[in-house]
Amino acid sequence: MAQVVSIADDLMLASRVDVLLTGAGHHVVLARSLQEAPLDGAELIVADLDVENPEALVGLGMPVLGYYSHVDTEKRAAAEAAGIDLAVPRSRMARELPALVEKLLSEQP
Repeated sequence: MAQVVSIADDLMLASRVDVLLTGAGHHVVLARSLQEAPLDGAELIVADLDVENPEALVGLGMPVLGYYSHVDTEKRAAAEAAGIDLAVPRSRMARELPALVEKLLSEQP
C-alpha cells in the first residue's frame, strides 16, 4: 500500500488518520507541520488545513487531501483556489478517509 504523510497538530485528529489508514494497509507518517514532514517516499499527504496553508501543499509531486471545519467556507475556497486535489470537511474525512485516499491514489498515473 501507500506511504501517507499526515499533517496535523491535533493529537486526536492525527491518531484518527493513523488508525484509519493503518487499518486500510497504508504506512502513515505523522508530522505536526509541513516543515517537519518527511516527504521522501511519500505518495500522498493528508493535511489539516488549519495547520498548513493550502498553497504550500500544492506542487509537492503527490496528491493532497485537505480537511477543514465544515463551517469554514473560506478555508474550502482557499484550498480549491490553490489546487488542492481534494478538500473535505473533517466529518467526511473521519467517515470516508480510506475510500478518499484510494480514490486519490487511483487517479495517479
